[in-house]
Amino acid sequence: MRSRWRRALTDSPTALPLATMLGIALVDVSTGPEYNLLPVYAAGPAIASARGTVRNVFTVGAVAVALCLLFAWKADRFGELRMTVALAAIAYVTLAAAYAAWSRRKVERRLVDVRDVARTLEDVLLAPVPPAIGPVRIGASYVSAHRATRVGGDLYEAEPCPVGVRLVIADVQGKGLETVQCASVVLTAFREAAPEAEDLAEVGRRIEAALERRTDGRRFVTGILAEVARDGSLLVFNHGHPPPLLLTHDGRAAFVESDDQAPPFGLTGLTGAADLHDSVTRLPLGIGDRLLFYTDGLSEARDADGAFYPVFQRAAPLLRDGRPEDVLTRIRADVAAFTGKAPDDDSALLLIEVRGLPAASADGA
Repeated sequence: MRSRWRRALTDSPTALPLATMLGIALVDVSTGPEYNLLPVYAAGPAIASARGTVRNVFTVGAVAVALCLLFAWKADRFGELRMTVALAAIAYVTLAAAYAAWSRRKVERRLVDVRDVARTLEDVLLAPVPPAIGPVRIGASYVSAHRATRVGGDLYEAEPCPVGVRLVIADVQGKGLETVQCASVVLTAFREAAPEAEDLAEVGRRIEAALERRTDGRRFVTGILAEVARDGSLLVFNHGHPPPLLLTHDGRAAFVESDDQAPPFGLTGLTGAADLHDSVTRLPLGIGDRLLFYTDGLSEARDADGAFYPVFQRAAPLLRDGRPEDVLTRIRADVAAFTGKAPDDDSALLLIEVRGLPAASADGA
């Protein structure tokens, strides 16, 4: 019952102002005519301006005037100066509250427009990944640490290519709008290069060139470029990023470590590491093998004691069964149970499962 009253007061823009004036009326009745609270009824329209429309404010103002006249008549003060001053106060407060409500609604409409534009940009920036591309099934998940946005500096994408599928997962250093801009540069360059580049190293070079052209050069991006061919062979370039976690079809788990990592995007030119072929990791995958890519929002999630989330010990067993998207849902729930709080960093997850050569591709081979 209490919750129903609470909902009624919060959902209706006029419920709280009317309830306030009803409370004033009850006090007015109980205290008698000598204390007459006529000017206090102006509280109604003032409160209505916080959530109501201009029409709501004038409606509540009219009720306030009616109550003022009623209790002035009841106290035998109809036509006295006290009543005139109270009515003037109610009228003044109602007009001021109406202006405040109009201004608030104008700002709210602008915020709605800005939010719609932001959501559209977010949808373009982090478009849904297809559930299957070439030789792999794919699941993706993104959680932003900021309630107001769905996208931050973490990113992922998957694109078909002549040999199979190419993937990227990355994390832009820093926070704020500049990280989102930097993430969009990486995503755009990957989407343009991945479907047509001759090899995976060329994709990396074009991302690097795009960052050099379109950003101020003050941020770097850790990331992984990966390619899964139709025969199941895996190529990985690790640019200073947490290593992906592999679970084979027979239940063996291991991190896919690179012997010689490439520098983060944005720092390759500074380190002189121009030939990314030196840092490639090659690995044969079998049908049913699963590979989890993630950003440090997962590996650096902390519990109450400050301990990091143990990706190998806790995430690996969760990779065994279910669709890729269901697996990622379980991992999210496990991280939440481990930390016991809302995420304090953006986190991107990308899970692929090798499903073998699609029939259409096999016929065309």
